[in-house]
Amino acid sequence: MERILVAEDDESIRKELCALLGANGYIAVSEPPCELALLDVNMPGESGFELCRKLRTNSSVPVIFLTARSSSEDELIAFGSGADDYIRKPYNSSVLLARIARLLKRQTASVINGRGLTLSLADMRVRYGDKSAELTKNETRILYCLMKKELCTKENIFEDLWENSLYVDENTLYVNINRLREKLRDIGATDFIRTVRGVGYRL
Repeated sequence: MERILVAEDDESIRKELCALLGANGYIAVSEPPCELALLDVNMPGESGFELCRKLRTNSSVPVIFLTARSSSEDELIAFGSGADDYIRKPYNSSVLLARIARLLKRQTASVINGRGLTLSLADMRVRYGDKSAELTKNETRILYCLMKKELCTKENIFEDLWENSLYVDENTLYVNINRLREKLRDIGATDFIRTVRGVGYRL
């Protein structure tokens, strides 16, 4: 069952959302980890925009803003903060559920399995057995490249990182490979990344 973070300052609306989500097979939570986040803009303390930016520092889970704020400026700020969708209150329950399902389906497609490893591009975590490790954006893309092709030239990896707006040189790649090896070793996946001399790396 997918966990959905509900950040809503109006208690009656929050309860309504939690009941709607629960009735449709989701688990409403008040903090990460989660598979999707529903955020209001007006929040006590930090705003929904700030919360979205924080989520984006270490996660790519889908974010939907659900708010009474209707200006184009607020919508632009939301998308600039990393939002995937922006829904104005009062919301239609069926439309909200359809948009949640669409984003979760897209997120599921970002999970790849191989050699006993499970890599989630959405929350940048790799799992092996009952252990998992959090990865950086570079480490996530490098491991994705290796899991997808098994044997990757350095050029393959550079091309993948470039397409995803991540820029590294050869020294940075070497550092990232070593850190990735250490994280895999810590969760029991020892010697999973091999250096192929003069070519690149293989899983």
